[in-house]
Amino acid sequence: MSVSRNQDRPSPATPDRYAAIHQGFGWKVPRRFNMAQACCGQWAAQPATAKRQAIREHVAGQGLGRSWTFGQLQDDANRLSRVLRAQGVQRGDRVAIVMPQRFETAVAYMAVLQMGAVAMPLSMLFGPEALSFRINDSQARVAVCDESTLDALRQARPDCPGLQTLIGVGQAGALADLDCARAMQASESTFKPVSTFAEDPAVLIYTSGTTGNPKGALIPHRALIGNLTGFVCSQNWFGFDPFKADRPSQAVFWSPADWAWTGGLMDALLPSLYFGRPIVAFNGRFSPEAAFEILQSHSVTHTFLFPTALKAMMKAVPEVKGHYRLKLQAMMSAGEAVGDAVFGYVQQQLGVTVNEMFGQTEINYVVGNCTRLWPAKPGSMGKGYPGHQVAVIDDAGQLCPAGMPGEVAVNRFDVHGHPDPVFFLGYWNNDKATQAKYTGDWCRTGDMAMADEDGYLWYQGRTDDMFKAAGYRIGPGEIENCLVKHPTVANAAVVPKPDKDRGALVKAYVVLSPDWRGRRPAGPGQAAFDDEVRRELQAHVKGLLAPYEYPKEIEFIDQLPMTTTGKVQRRVLRLQEEARALATGPRTAA
Repeated sequence: MSVSRNQDRPSPATPDRYAAIHQGFGWKVPRRFNMAQACCGQWAAQPATAKRQAIREHVAGQGLGRSWTFGQLQDDANRLSRVLRAQGVQRGDRVAIVMPQRFETAVAYMAVLQMGAVAMPLSMLFGPEALSFRINDSQARVAVCDESTLDALRQARPDCPGLQTLIGVGQAGALADLDCARAMQASESTFKPVSTFAEDPAVLIYTSGTTGNPKGALIPHRALIGNLTGFVCSQNWFGFDPFKADRPSQAVFWSPADWAWTGGLMDALLPSLYFGRPIVAFNGRFSPEAAFEILQSHSVTHTFLFPTALKAMMKAVPEVKGHYRLKLQAMMSAGEAVGDAVFGYVQQQLGVTVNEMFGQTEINYVVGNCTRLWPAKPGSMGKGYPGHQVAVIDDAGQLCPAGMPGEVAVNRFDVHGHPDPVFFLGYWNNDKATQAKYTGDWCRTGDMAMADEDGYLWYQGRTDDMFKAAGYRIGPGEIENCLVKHPTVANAAVVPKPDKDRGALVKAYVVLSPDWRGRRPAGPGQAAFDDEVRRELQAHVKGLLAPYEYPKEIEFIDQLPMTTTGKVQRRVLRLQEEARALATGPRTAA
């Protein structure tokens, strides 16, 4: 993103309270703290709040299915804790949780965490090889799964000699080593939770690095506290309003983010429960239609939607108000840059201003916007959330001046010199990687950004997504955002194409919008159609961005390679271009 094109001052409609809040904020981290106790135990212990809804099931085409209270969640967690203890699980042991969004997944997290054990979420999309690596590396002896993940775990099991017990939920119960429902039925609904320190490990999440094997980020219980300022700000004071006599709202949260990932677990499930508010569980396939159905049928007030999801919703339902009645109060988005096209759509059609957020598994929820407290600039990542000291630094660890690209980094200490609780403990059994993550007290994120004169950060891409073409430094985000503004484009990814004269050319992979995909001929006329659309898109970008930024080559594909967390895998496309260049030999640009 070009700072010069985004330097407009934010609207004065929102008073800017950022400086006062940031300087006046201080962490209060108790010596002993447990995520499960904070997210469920405290509510289940009080008769009034024990009856509150905690988890609401969504049934496609029907709406609200079953729902469960905090009391029911705690009772089932107690029973499962007893089952796990009978299987030999002790404090500090890793327990794999391999399930989609469903009530039993929340039960499993609460059960493991209140035991002082370590929850290891694994995506239901993982194949046998991905599962076996993580299970072996973590030395997990027990895995909890359902019918959607049992087969993959059974295929992985021969390569996992340390995995002793598969506990099956739902239909998987009859085929697993232990039927979860039967075992829980035979257990008592009381359990004395372990008194954990805030510094104790709680969750082990494996990050999908661009090179080498995935690394396990060990997250302490205190990290939930570190997440809360970002969650509260990005959701515009989720679940309560400090400006109105502490009156609780009828908040309902939903996000398609998988509860096996940081975005779904730490940005959705746990903080929703922490504030005693219900979250919708839906384990169906994401589609724009399903998203709007959930938002409407559950009267969802707060949500976290990936930019890729929002782009799909924008293209599928450009005019929302005539089709759906929504009750949204706030929205957070993360994973990629939202861009001003999506920003405007959310504002005009969904009725809220999207709060972009930035973070990663190791240091989550550290940068973002809060339209309630400081104005948002369309397309900006925002600023460091209260309690987090965030900066853009160069290779030597020095602060970059406004307008100069650098790497986003977070300091171990807040502005008052106190430890920031959001930090991970380190990479599991990988001290070398942990040390490489830091330059002094700065924890590097691997993401590039520029800070403007007001302190807002503008995302440039991953350090390995940036490239030079004809001597110009190219960030793919701005070009992709520009392409998506065109009605023919549903999504786009920009990567370098090797070129012997210029080093690289700007190449775009484009997914056509459903309407235009239907117009694309299948026969001999396809090439002419593609050429016409290609020229139109190139002219569109030339007219809005710098001359060197327009894509010299555009390739149309059915879908972009995506991670399970909704991020475009530009690396896959970049490697594909490199392989093609090696196979065909160097070419000069026309």
